[in-house]
Amino acid sequence: MIDEIHVRNVALIEDATLVPSASMTVLTGETGAGKTALLSACKLLMGARADKTMVREGTEESQVEGRFFLTGPDDGEEERQEREWVVVRRLSADGRSRVAINGSMATVGELADLVSPTVDLCGQHEHQTLMRPSEHGRMLDGWARDEIAPLASAYEAAFAVHRDAQAAYERIKEAQESSEASLEEARFLLRQIEAVGIDEDDYDELRAYLDRTEHAETLARAADGAHRALTGEEGASAAVDAAVAALSEGARYDEALAPYIDSLREAGFVLEDVAREMASYRDEVEFDPAELARAQERFAALQGLLRNYGPRYEDLVSRRDECRELIAAVDDADERLASAQRALDEAETALCAAAEALTAVRARIAPRFAAEVSAVMGRLEMGSAQMLCAVEPLPRESWSINGPTKVEFLFKPAAAMQPRPLGRIASGGEMSRVMLAVHVVMGERDAVSTLVFDEVDAGVGGATATALAEVLADLAKSHQVLVVTHLAQVAVYGDAHYVVRKTEGGQEEAPHTELVAVEGAARTEEIARMLSGSATDHSLAHAEELLRSTSR
Repeated sequence: MIDEIHVRNVALIEDATLVPSASMTVLTGETGAGKTALLSACKLLMGARADKTMVREGTEESQVEGRFFLTGPDDGEEERQEREWVVVRRLSADGRSRVAINGSMATVGELADLVSPTVDLCGQHEHQTLMRPSEHGRMLDGWARDEIAPLASAYEAAFAVHRDAQAAYERIKEAQESSEASLEEARFLLRQIEAVGIDEDDYDELRAYLDRTEHAETLARAADGAHRALTGEEGASAAVDAAVAALSEGARYDEALAPYIDSLREAGFVLEDVAREMASYRDEVEFDPAELARAQERFAALQGLLRNYGPRYEDLVSRRDECRELIAAVDDADERLASAQRALDEAETALCAAAEALTAVRARIAPRFAAEVSAVMGRLEMGSAQMLCAVEPLPRESWSINGPTKVEFLFKPAAAMQPRPLGRIASGGEMSRVMLAVHVVMGERDAVSTLVFDEVDAGVGGATATALAEVLADLAKSHQVLVVTHLAQVAVYGDAHYVVRKTEGGQEEAPHTELVAVEGAARTEEIARMLSGSATDHSLAHAEELLRSTSR
């Protein structure tokens, strides 16, 4: 739902704010007053392509801001609640366009994904939903969701299972058909790797072993030297003992030396511990030339493999696993392929059953939906014109996650004429009224929550105008409706009424369009103007009568 739109420097609009009703808002005004510019601003908020000619002459930038309450594209299916979204679209005079959504930079595509699914523009030459046959199936499914949704969900699940089974079969078949050269290469590489032997921690452990063993003599000599330096006749331990003895003699006469004696004794204990550890380390240093040679040979082989198939050790492990998988796939190919074929056949059977059930319910529901839409079209004085809903089974290779059928709305202008695709033969006015009828029938189950009608009343008058107004009022019970209209019969149904006026300006002021909310006497005068071109006593009385007759 659109909560508020603020437009600045778009075409003739200098600054305008629209706060539409949650039900029906009407916009009226003289031809050429600037209603088209207001609709262009709405399109910018829906992600339409920007044109720098829309920037008001003499200004550097156009800006359109909108606050919406929408279900966003990232909201979970489990809890689809409306959230507030603030959208800003800026267009500079040099053609650059910028978008912000809730204060963060965004792309025009992200804006379109957010707003377009719930806001539909219905004009003489623009009918977003009805012009996309891909949306027709979604609309039918939405209208009859209680009957169709369980079968659609079952089909989607079966389609996903079949897709996975098909992919598994293709992988095994591809492996089986691998060239002999690829297979021999995998076997050769696996023999190389398994001859060396690898595991997750092996490389680091081997490198640490070589560092110790290759320098065993140096390590033993270092440990022995440290031990002798600590325990020899003139070693550190002896020196500490001598210092303790000297201080002990002095402490007999000055107790201040006692703490130093304790510190030296503790140091002596540490030196003794280190000396023992060094002796133990020296005695445990081993050097086995044969074992060292084997380790060096293995490490060199590992480094060779890493140069060819690395550079990381993890890459080598991955290559080993890939080779094993390829060889296993070929070696067990017949059984694995037969098993995958059985799984695929079972998935195909289940998918065909789900497709048959979904096709049947869509085919059964479609005439009911079309009949209800055609009934509303009858209310709109469209004569014998009808909308038909064709459900056509697709070839098996054309099935998709959306279903095994093509759903398309067809238009039959008269009883004696053949139905044709709606977008090809319906006029702009007819298309607008069919769109209106479709959304009335969709009601609360419509994914589109806001509808903007531009000149839906073109060429309409008399009883048809009254019927159109009543249908729009019915639509506003389940949707937010914005209508640009020239008909007083339509305008009186609005819960909010805005007049679009063009001021001619003066010598120092350029012409501009202003948007004025009217109510009370001002609204009565506008309805009177729409009825007769001016506010006369007769037209004012007629306007008041119309407003009273439609008060809700």
